[in-house]
Amino acid sequence: MASIRQLKSRIRSVGNTKQITKAMQMVAASKMRKIQDAPKATAPYTKAANEFLTYFGRQEITDNHPLFEVRQVNKRMIIVIAADKGLAGAYNFNVLKKYTKALRDDDELGVENKTITVGHRAAAFATRLKDVEVAGVYENMPDKPNGRDIRVIVDGAIKAFSCKEVDAVDIVYTEFHSSFKQEATIRRVLPAGYVESDIDESVTDSKYEPSAEKLLDMIVYRLIEARIYQAMIDAKASEHSMRMVAMKNATDNASDLKDDLTLEMNKARQSAITQEISEISGGVEAMNT
Repeated sequence: MASIRQLKSRIRSVGNTKQITKAMQMVAASKMRKIQDAPKATAPYTKAANEFLTYFGRQEITDNHPLFEVRQVNKRMIIVIAADKGLAGAYNFNVLKKYTKALRDDDELGVENKTITVGHRAAAFATRLKDVEVAGVYENMPDKPNGRDIRVIVDGAIKAFSCKEVDAVDIVYTEFHSSFKQEATIRRVLPAGYVESDIDESVTDSKYEPSAEKLLDMIVYRLIEARIYQAMIDAKASEHSMRMVAMKNATDNASDLKDDLTLEMNKARQSAITQEISEISGGVEAMNT
């Protein structure tokens, strides 16, 4: 059995760890709450963009647009989003597992690929893989990236697809459903697509200047930007949520361990007191005889 001094030291150490994990839990919870409303900002634009694209599609304006061109995939770009730090449960493991599966699928189909990484953990993982071309590395992205933060990624993806360097662009990230459910997933960004939707009269009655084709260029660019932005927001919300849960579990484990150590220390202290009483009783008995 450990000495009382050793047990006191361990209890103090566990208590300090508990304070740290509790603080990290609260910080992660605060960041998650702040970022949860961010996806709502893109909803009105996405709705309007889908209406315009549906209308243009019915007019066959999208048929000849280069970003809508569906080609046989001989090479694709994968944008993988992970965290800059750990201590977030299985967050990084799940998204990198999904990314690894995508690479294996490409190998089986004879498809070449190149990777853009977002987050230090994604970069550290991808750069260690054999025969993986890393086209870009982006770290320390803010929780709510602005246009300047993601434009270089958007421009790189669009340029690679337009110049036929790649035939498709996919994004691997963690989709945020709720604070209790997050799912690593892969979504196609290019060639561009849209969800058929009802068209408001304001769309069909609008006049386009300088032309519908120029407007289509702007809409498609912004829609791709919105999808990448959405993926990054989802990834950040999922990261904070999983870190909050991981730190809560760590805090609970620290509390349980502290209780067990305290009980063990009390037993050791009681045993020491009993031993001292026995020694005193034995000494008195010896003196009386």
